[in-house]
Amino acid sequence: MQISSESVKVGHPDLVADIIAANVIAAILDEEKKLKLTLANMPHCGIEVFLGKGICLVGGEVRTRAYVDIDKIARDAVIDLGYNHAAVGLNGHLMGVLNAIIPQSPDINQGTSCLLNKDKEIGAGDQGIMYGFACDETPELLPLPYVLVNKMMRAFEFCQDPIFAPDGKGQVSVDYDTKTGKPLRVAKVLMSNSIDYRFVKGDRSKVRDKAKKIAFDCLKDCVDKKTEFLFNPTGEWNAINSCSAADSGVTGRKLVVQFYGGYPGAQLGGGSVVNKTPEKVDCSAAFGARYVAKNVVAAGMASKCAVQLAYAIGIAKPFSIYVNTFGTGKISDDKLEKIIEDNFDLTPEGMIEKFGLLNGDIYRKIPRTLFMDNYRWEKTDMVKDLQKAAK
Repeated sequence: MQISSESVKVGHPDLVADIIAANVIAAILDEEKKLKLTLANMPHCGIEVFLGKGICLVGGEVRTRAYVDIDKIARDAVIDLGYNHAAVGLNGHLMGVLNAIIPQSPDINQGTSCLLNKDKEIGAGDQGIMYGFACDETPELLPLPYVLVNKMMRAFEFCQDPIFAPDGKGQVSVDYDTKTGKPLRVAKVLMSNSIDYRFVKGDRSKVRDKAKKIAFDCLKDCVDKKTEFLFNPTGEWNAINSCSAADSGVTGRKLVVQFYGGYPGAQLGGGSVVNKTPEKVDCSAAFGARYVAKNVVAAGMASKCAVQLAYAIGIAKPFSIYVNTFGTGKISDDKLEKIIEDNFDLTPEGMIEKFGLLNGDIYRKIPRTLFMDNYRWEKTDMVKDLQKAAK
């Protein structure tokens, strides 16, 4: 039995769109902080970005007291990713930037603002269903294929070899024991990376050897002599035909990659995360659901756990909570649902405060990884509470 997960580098056009959107929100939060940012006056943002050949369109809805320079934010984000010349598919210095942002609807604002909400609370910014997942395959309590393929993306991003241009993506396939369901070894590794031939000297076939070394070095504890390696399977990927020179980029189009890499049982709900302020439960509840699931597994109450949270627009508390431990739970899923409801504050306000989501620096980090960092929603500080409640 093989299970595969995919991921993309931050230079992938969809991730570039995510990063631009997240950086807009980060800049707004930074400016709002100077104006004494509180839950009562927090900005409300939903940013969408489209990248085409030589063009960037930034749209969406924003309610804020601050001004930020959208043109500069978009260009700086693109240039910081290494897109500074047509040879790599996009030039942040020369691309066109169009600003189509409009004010947030007052009908939505009256449900999400604690000053206008009929219950004087921060209501969910929209209806939606969000999922969180955790399992005991890795120290991160994430699926092994997801962890490995993300490590490989980071290895290529930070390899400091200019041959490997910013745009790239990969997959890792792991063999599992059909009886125990436990991972055994990495069976296949696929890496596709655009090549900047300005820096390739001599035999081009050596590029594959360099790519294999980067990949296998970061996966060295799980690969073996039988592990297959594929690199740029079409035979060619010139960086001049990468990023938005070849494929458009759109916010929210890599949700499966960001959420657990397509691992079976780790469902996907809600919408894009990194382009919304946290009164939008697509953002805050995605982290809340992961936080709950991770603490359940860390507490030894299950070896695998999925949590579903559902919300209604303008209402703070979850519309419903569902738990599935896939037959690995030490107590019934029904009892676990009640424990979660009693011990976790899963309102937008509760999650914003618990996870520190009005911090612009978080938005600068989450497009690269939603989970594999020192985020507050990755803490397992509810283990004792859960164990006590389960007795």
